[in-house]
Amino acid sequence: MIASVVGLCALPLRAQHATEPTPSSAPDQGAPTIFDHSDTTRYLIGGQANIIFQAHAPFHSPYSGPNSFLSRGEYKTSMIGTIYTAYELNKNPRFATDGIFDVEVAGGRGDSEALGIAGFTNLDVVRNPNLGSTPYLARYEIHQVVGLSDKLVESSRTSFSMQPALPDVRLEFWVGRMSLPDLLDLNSIGTDSHLQFLNWSVDNNGAWDYAANTRGYTDALVSEFTYHDFTARYGVAAMPTVANGIDLDYNFKEASGQNVELEMRGGPGTEHNYFGRQGAVRILGFVNHANMGNYRQQNQMFLKGLTPTPEITAHPFQSTMKYGVGANFEQEVSNNGRVYAQVGWNNGATESYAYTEIDQTIAVGGDYTMTKFGRLNDKIGVTFVTNAIKRDHQWYLAHGGLGFLLGDGKLNYAREDIVEAYYNYHVWKGLYYALDEQFVAHPGYNQDRGPVMVESVRMHVDF
Repeated sequence: MIASVVGLCALPLRAQHATEPTPSSAPDQGAPTIFDHSDTTRYLIGGQANIIFQAHAPFHSPYSGPNSFLSRGEYKTSMIGTIYTAYELNKNPRFATDGIFDVEVAGGRGDSEALGIAGFTNLDVVRNPNLGSTPYLARYEIHQVVGLSDKLVESSRTSFSMQPALPDVRLEFWVGRMSLPDLLDLNSIGTDSHLQFLNWSVDNNGAWDYAANTRGYTDALVSEFTYHDFTARYGVAAMPTVANGIDLDYNFKEASGQNVELEMRGGPGTEHNYFGRQGAVRILGFVNHANMGNYRQQNQMFLKGLTPTPEITAHPFQSTMKYGVGANFEQEVSNNGRVYAQVGWNNGATESYAYTEIDQTIAVGGDYTMTKFGRLNDKIGVTFVTNAIKRDHQWYLAHGGLGFLLGDGKLNYAREDIVEAYYNYHVWKGLYYALDEQFVAHPGYNQDRGPVMVESVRMHVDF
């Protein structure tokens, strides 16, 4: 995503499918929002507000560059608000049609303008000052169901799928403006930056350079085939015109993002009840084509004296390819506890273009609902993430090259390691407060700088 919101504007109303696990540690469904919402009306109107205050103290830094995480200590506040609307154009669950229309506003800033850490610490931040806080259309799309069986299974009603029941064998299609993580790479433990972890490389697979503009949205078609406990997804989406840019490229012959995901769910009442509790495994692959640079080629141009520093954008128009794979796993381990893991890899030779500068990522963690302590909607979570980039990308940064996110001027390479922990406190109905702490070793893959502790206070309201 480019010069502004390098992070997508994530939201907790992620798509929930008819046979997707609904862990027993999920929040009390009797008090999720400020206002009650009917399950029988043809329309849905809801909203969220998320305000994050984030700060860090001074940390060790013998040098810095244009894209460094500032070492002097700072604090910033970000805000994002979204109005979700949806309408059932056709209520027949076998051939249901939903219209989806969301308006969003994002303001405030992230520490260091969201620069200098690949696994950045706040998914809500907007980095491009030119975008401002003017409301914008976040989503406008059509959701179509094509039932392939008569048997209906219970489904969670969300702003992405309005039906409380769907055929257990079906096709679904979403077309229009959307965020690909609305439908792909879901994980009920590490997906929602408004009620769970805040870090980019936890809430999304950091190595998945998914097609999106700087706000995290794109124009796309996503199709989905569900057969009982198995789902296959395919999505094709528009890429930004420049790395992490706000404008999209509609020349699909030269630029597009192709995505495929396979998901298998298990648990009581399913064919795959391996542990007697809810769980899921997902495998993701992507191929992007866009006007992307190649780190080795640009490094060679610098060595030939053609550029004063390595410049990833200093090339004529070309359609190059970036590809990668990822996987995530989640499993209930008790009535209140869950664990997860995710891995990701991309080819790394091609320019980091749409999400963040991560070529490899590994994350493990879990959460625990405080039911035994009389706090049905409170939750604690802990995770560890380690991110990496390939050798040509390392050399590029070490010799003064700048990405859209990183660039200290020099680089003494080490993996970027992050530990994050949060406590989410339910105040009343849809009002939550959270305390979050993130420890970042080697910010921007640089062992000459850091470590840094980033503290956050979050207020979240679901209307």
